[in-house]
Amino acid sequence: MTEQRARVVVIGGGYAGVIAANHLRLRPDLQITLVNPRPEFVERIRLHQLVTGSDDATVAYADILGDGIALVVDAATRIDTQARQVELFSGFPDGQPLPYDYLIYAVGSGSAAATVPGADEFAYPIADLEEAQRLGGALAELHYGAPVCVVGAGPTGIETAAELAEQGRTVTLVCGAVLGPYLSTPGRRSVAKRLRKLGVQIVDGPQAVVTAVAADAVTLDDGRQLASHVTIWTAGFGVPDLANRSGLRTDAIGRLLTDETLTSVDDDRIVAAGDAAAPSDQPLRMSCQAAIPLGAQAANTVLARIAGERPAVLSQAFAGQCISLGRGGATVQLARTNDVPLPLYLGGRTAATIKEAVCKGTVSFLRREARKPGSYFWLKGGGKRPAPEAVQTR
Repeated sequence: MTEQRARVVVIGGGYAGVIAANHLRLRPDLQITLVNPRPEFVERIRLHQLVTGSDDATVAYADILGDGIALVVDAATRIDTQARQVELFSGFPDGQPLPYDYLIYAVGSGSAAATVPGADEFAYPIADLEEAQRLGGALAELHYGAPVCVVGAGPTGIETAAELAEQGRTVTLVCGAVLGPYLSTPGRRSVAKRLRKLGVQIVDGPQAVVTAVAADAVTLDDGRQLASHVTIWTAGFGVPDLANRSGLRTDAIGRLLTDETLTSVDDDRIVAAGDAAAPSDQPLRMSCQAAIPLGAQAANTVLARIAGERPAVLSQAFAGQCISLGRGGATVQLARTNDVPLPLYLGGRTAATIKEAVCKGTVSFLRREARKPGSYFWLKGGGKRPAPEAVQTR
């Protein structure tokens, strides 16, 4: 009698989910299924380029998934931990849930729920493919001289503002208290200098908090109104509530609580990776830089459990982050291995070249792991992670 292959389901086809699925192929006897609501991979770090038309921000899964991985284009609606099966919106197959022996939870992140009056109706988020496409359509109908406000001065807000300004748009970046709070002072000055050169008006300070959004303006905490025919909302990210709906414990914003091996504190058959993971309630910064190594480590945890071995604890270091400032500039902020910024940066065209190489490199990592499982490696170590409230989202 032939022994049934262990079934591993990966929920989420982003950076973490794809690298995890590919890495699992180190063990050839597994039945690996990747569940994702879209039929193509989205390069989230290029969505600001999709908005301006300089990139489509998508890659075919056929190019980055290894042989033998089954792709199910559907949305997971609930994880039945008792029956070990995933309930899907459409159902697979024939309306039936998808069974698993182990599950990797890599659902990623998206736009945070709008709490500012008018934001839900009038502002355009840019955290996923459909949102970016919708924003691109709105901008295509807008005269280039019409005012555009970008709300939020994280990397997404900065990159979007710079990309639009380089095209000749009239852009105001509403930062909140400070531009790029995760940057060092020299790095922040570098970003601000480039933005001003592109013509971006930077609004920051304690009162630079948006309190209302209308069809043609945003209102700040001090009562100021800024004209805005299109308002782009990049202030924060949220995660899907799938874990909550499935009865699994999460942190305050819905990330799955795990131990240091990325295993759910509720179920040792469920392992998390990427933006929706909160190891020891101290999540890493939401970024592809964190997601890809987390995906590989999550796969290693599953492989260890299948082999009856003790999984390794999380070991991951950062080197910094790259922020594109239009096609012709960027800032590369260097950091300590625990993701705390150093007072060191690179700027200008050299940084832009590095940033583009990093963007291409992320997809190359996925392709290489698809061809040769185990080829991906990452910086290890990192030391004590920043407190959860200090983690910046991307």
